[in-house]
Amino acid sequence: MRFFPAFLDIQGKPVVVVGGGEAAAQKARLLHKADATVHVVSPAPEPSVTELVARGVAVLHTRDWQKDDFAGVALVIAATGSHEGDAAVARAARARGIQVNAVDQPEISTFATPAIVERGDVVIGISTGGASPALARRLRSAIERVLPPGLAQVAALAREFRGAVRAFVPEFDARRKFWDDVFDGPVNAAIEAGDEGRAREHMVSLLNGAPVKATGNVHLVGAGPGDVELLTLKAARLLERADVIVYDRLVSDAVLDLARRDARRVFVGKGGGGASWSQDAINRLLLAEARAERCVVRLKGGDPFLFGRGGEELDYLRANGVNVSVVPGITAALGCGAAAGIPLTHRNYVSAVTLVTGRSRQGAPEINWSALATLEGTLVFYMGVATSGDISRELQQAGLSASTPVALIEHGTLPGQRVLRGTLESFPALVHQHGVQAPALIVVGEVAAERSVARLADDFAVAV
Repeated sequence: MRFFPAFLDIQGKPVVVVGGGEAAAQKARLLHKADATVHVVSPAPEPSVTELVARGVAVLHTRDWQKDDFAGVALVIAATGSHEGDAAVARAARARGIQVNAVDQPEISTFATPAIVERGDVVIGISTGGASPALARRLRSAIERVLPPGLAQVAALAREFRGAVRAFVPEFDARRKFWDDVFDGPVNAAIEAGDEGRAREHMVSLLNGAPVKATGNVHLVGAGPGDVELLTLKAARLLERADVIVYDRLVSDAVLDLARRDARRVFVGKGGGGASWSQDAINRLLLAEARAERCVVRLKGGDPFLFGRGGEELDYLRANGVNVSVVPGITAALGCGAAAGIPLTHRNYVSAVTLVTGRSRQGAPEINWSALATLEGTLVFYMGVATSGDISRELQQAGLSASTPVALIEHGTLPGQRVLRGTLESFPALVHQHGVQAPALIVVGEVAAERSVARLADDFAVAV
């Protein structure tokens, strides 16, 4: 470890940045965030620097730097854009005993500025000792993805109550246990739910020695179309926190692998038209787990509010007093269409898209076919493999041309994805001929045959 990690208090202290380019501007912004008094010295500052000066971020000295510029300052940044210029700045700073950083030149620096993750008072610095700033940036991105969005609010609350906690809980071990209860319990849960008022009430109750009853939470989470990398950051964070995961058939194993190892998984998927669990049973399960003070993730393929009965579950849980949050997911039409190279709207063809379920409670879709056939746009049918014959026949009888292009997207976004192309008249035969299995989407409209798009998909498509 070449550089000793430390956090410096430079609030209100003068610092000098020598240089007038983008690197100097970046350092000036960072120093300003730490409330330092930033002086930039450059004979020819670029617009990125003058813009900061106009906003009051820094004081500009439009001239060459001088040794006297470093008198009484806390830090010096060398960002002249040349090794010789930075080396001269570094020598002058060291001669005065001042810590100096030369941008991307650790060999002449006395300190390094790390890649930084910032959440209010929570600051994480990542350094590779100058070996690879690019690697430090990648590590920063990885850490950013796993930190909860409410971390800054939790830290602010801890700062607000720190003195009171020290006064009311003087014994060190007891105080550590108190903070563990704060960060792992209802206070943190209230922050994550966006209810800072309730979080403060819980803090006061804890300080007064009153037990704070934990509350269960249910998160209706969209798992996306299948590819684990299409999961949202919020969904991934909730999977890592969940005590119980209630999931559907369309959720991939790769997505489930993101969950905690000790999380309980309950499969409630439906397949082939037969229900493994009734919706009423799923509702009761979610309610029971929430009342048992558990963090519950109800994980659904695609988006929870698009043909996923998420709205029914939301209504039921809220009617029974359960805290519920909804995490959107990339719905299959958008994800699979893009993965197959099919733009659902294309200005050369259509300006609208309609999403339709290919199966109702009774099996065959209950649809106003005449209205669909007159829409000038793309039609996307979910869950339509089993009823492909009905879809083809009804749309043709309603007036849609038998030659209308159709694309079938099987296992979209996954390694086994197939794209079959035909017409409204022929596609039911394609389903049987190629053994198409759910999950699969049916795209009806001119965009399904757009040839430049079709070539984009050639690497993973079976063209018909």
